[in-house]
Amino acid sequence: MNKRRRLTGTVKSNKMDKTVIVEVTRTYQHPLYHKVVRSAKAYKAHDELNCNVGDKVVIVESRPISKTVTWVVEKIVQLELRQEGVESVEEAIEEVETLVAEAEEELVEAVEEIAAVDEELVEEIVEDLAEVVEAEEEDAE
Repeated sequence: MNKRRRLTGTVKSNKMDKTVIVEVTRTYQHPLYHKVVRSAKAYKAHDELNCNVGDKVVIVESRPISKTVTWVVEKIVQLELRQEGVESVEEAIEEVETLVAEAEEELVEAVEEIAAVDEELVEEIVEDLAEVVEAEEEDAE
């Protein structure tokens, strides 16, 4: 293992091209008041792994890639499961239900179009299926 520093943090922004902002929090004891203090610092890191907001990542020191980017995302420790543009679970459920209803309507319309095109073919298929079912019932007896 090399001597480069490694920090673990959470991705706060991935809006730049191949660059993410990683927030690293640390706790330490105040030197005078001896109270435990939490502080956070944001680092810009080069991202070849396509991290998303909320992912826990390990960043490692590197050569300067640009004026402000001197860190690289080494690995993703934990993925954040989220759906962009949906604030709550209820909204996500409603969105899925509307998509399912639209798909059902399209399917019904497609079946009606097919049935309208060739009703005789549909009748033949139904008769053939009835014959197959009868033959299977006779074989079962």
